[in-house]
Amino acid sequence: MKLIIIEDEELVALELEQNIRKLMDIPLTIVHLRSVKESIQYFEHSDLPDLIFSDIQLGDGLSFEIFVETQIAVPVIFCTAYDEYALDAFKTNGIDYILKPFTMQMLDAALNKYKALKQMFSTDQTPQYDALLHLLNIHEEKKTSSILVHHKDKIIPVKTEDIAICYLKNEIVHMVTFSGACFYPNKNLDELERSLGTAYFRANRQVLVCRNTIIDVSNFFSRKLSLNLKIPIDEKVIVSKAKSSQFLEWLSMG
Repeated sequence: MKLIIIEDEELVALELEQNIRKLMDIPLTIVHLRSVKESIQYFEHSDLPDLIFSDIQLGDGLSFEIFVETQIAVPVIFCTAYDEYALDAFKTNGIDYILKPFTMQMLDAALNKYKALKQMFSTDQTPQYDALLHLLNIHEEKKTSSILVHHKDKIIPVKTEDIAICYLKNEIVHMVTFSGACFYPNKNLDELERSLGTAYFRANRQVLVCRNTIIDVSNFFSRKLSLNLKIPIDEKVIVSKAKSSQFLEWLSMG
């Protein structure tokens, strides 16, 4: 089993590793990362772990930046001295949240929660997957059919099926249709991602692209992917290594 500890205080990280090894009687590979920058670089070039322990306040920023930038599908147990970030923790991949100084009991409870969730989502748990698929289908049916945008002195609905790509440029969200019309919705990319549904993929922090906009995909540096699109934009659209498998699976489902 592979674990990653994201912690900028070396003594805290070492103590956490020692306690994890005491509680988990299985072979472990544990990697230590100390900053937002180092973590993002690591996840872009390395295989994903099974579980992440992460402090929130690091020397160069909040660890949430790591998970926004890489969007890796790995459960995270957050360890921090501050409880005001609890809600944000669970908006990422957080499955538990323990406050420093943590005890062995707190750590054991967090690991047991991870084990229970892993068991719940194991391949032999078909009923749970059926329930999840049902919920996802219901959610999909409720997706917005149009996005309202301000155009000149009017508010007009743009059908979601007509939207080819949404991207962020100069801090402004651009929404481009297949006909080439460009609008500026009163929504950020996160909101659009939730509204537009599974026909759209968040390629990176700046781009949300429709499956039908993609002509083909090319390999890029460090096992990233470069997208060739029907709708040209100024910047090359790149999918990170960490998201490439998820992207190709999504693309194949079209």
